[in-house]
This record gives sequence, C-alpha cells and structure tokens, in this order.
Amino acid sequence: MHPGNDDQVPQVQQTCAYDSHISQAVTKAMAAIATTTPAGDTGRVAFIPLEANPQLMSDLLHKLGLSEELAVHDVYSLHDAELLAFIPRPALALLLVFPVSAAYESFRLAEDATLPAYQGKGADEPVVWFHQTIRNACGLMGLLHAVSNGPARDFIQPDSDLDKLVKEAIPLAPDQRSRLLETSQSLARAHQSAASQGDTAAPDATDDVDLHYVCFVKGADGTLWELDGRRKGPLERGQLESNEDVLSEKALTLGPRKFLERAGEDLRFSAVALAGSTD
Repeated sequence: MHPGNDDQVPQVQQTCAYDSHISQAVTKAMAAIATTTPAGDTGRVAFIPLEANPQLMSDLLHKLGLSEELAVHDVYSLHDAELLAFIPRPALALLLVFPVSAAYESFRLAEDATLPAYQGKGADEPVVWFHQTIRNACGLMGLLHAVSNGPARDFIQPDSDLDKLVKEAIPLAPDQRSRLLETSQSLARAHQSAASQGDTAAPDATDDVDLHYVCFVKGADGTLWELDGRRKGPLERGQLESNEDVLSEKALTLGPRKFLERAGEDLRFSAVALAGSTD
C-alpha cells in the first residue's frame, strides 16, 4: 500500500498485487512468505518461513490449542472502512508483513539505541514478549504474541500444548523464554506441518528473506503494543479507548500505517487479524 492511498493492502508475492477487488482465491495464491534473520540470531535452530495465509495460520493455532471460536482473517485494507468491516470485531491482534528496508533498519536501530534491554517476566508483566532466536520464525513469533496477550489468551484450551507453553513462559526472563521456544518439540512439529502446506513454495529454513512480521495487540490498560522479536522488547505506541481495537482508526494510525509511511514506494505489505471465527 502506498502511504496515503485508500486502496487495499497489496499482498506480498514475487510480483506485488494492487487490486481493490482481489478475490479470496487470488489472495491465498499470493500469500506472503515473510521472515528475516533476527538480530542476535545464534543459528541454533531454524524454521521454514511461515506463509501469511489465514487458513494455514488458523490451522496452526488450533492444532496448538487455540479455540476454534477464534480465527485468522485477511485484512484487505488499512484505510478503507468498508473493507475493514468484513473482519469480525473486536480484532484481538493485527499481524503486519513488511519489507525490511534500509529506511526501516535505520529507524529501528535509532529507536532501539534509546531503549534498555527488556527483562520483564511474571504475572504482573504488562504484555508477554518473546525474543526471537529461531531463524526465520517471525511469523510464528507474531502468532504467539497474538494469542499470549489480551482477551485472546482466554481462548486457549486448558492443558493444550499452547496452554502449557504460555504458562511455562510467563515466569521466565526473555532469554529463558527463547530457549523454551527453541526446545519445544510440540511447537516445532506444529510449525513444520503448517509451513510445508502453504500455497506458495516455501524457502529453506536457512534462507534470507527481506520480509518480516510484527504484531499489534491491545493491553488490559488500553496500551497499543508493538511486539517484534527482533526488537529490544515490547514497544508502547499509544493509548486506545475502551471501544477501540487494533483495527480502529487510532490504532492503525499509531501502528501499522507508520510502517507504510517509512516504506515509500515499496508495496510489499500484507496483513492478517486475529478475531472471532465466521464458521
């Protein structure tokens, strides 16, 4: 999407699409594979990049233990209210796929230089954040951030793999959480199964791809959080009112539209939202 343009979010693929009447079938065929080598990546574990495919992502989350009352939905626009109206509300999380450009990296490094390394943990933590050490796992990190925070966590089935993982992660410091994810066999199996079933040919686990996922969630106190495992911790992007979700005008302005503004002419964006299921 070009900054300031009210057309749909262009779906990322080898050739970018930009058609406000794109069909679901075309969207799925053009779904984005997004990743980047995370800062501080140790190379210990590498995953196949996850396609930004709502059905695939929903299946992955349901397999891990998220209730089928929630599902992942395509977001066709970050500006057009009529297209946003297709998504059940409230939207509990927004995942944005964006190009890791020189302009973005300059912004990221400058902002991170002003921030301390995050050391939050425990039940009083305002938001659950995972530092990414698994290569090419930014899609999975985005999904974990989406379901570990806010009302979405209430939809995790008791005693499921996801329930056990989140409960084990909460009391841990960020480096220990990273190790937990690296060694989780249930997570690795579910991700492998999902990543190998996409509509587009998946890159190898060790490939470098210049696209990345970031997740936006609303905290219990109304804070809009930007959650990205490449950053130094969770990022506060502003306050939302009780009736505003992550797809509200204010949230979109404070969060994902900033990425579009920084990208200039690069249209390689895609977005999905976690919300109520329509099935």
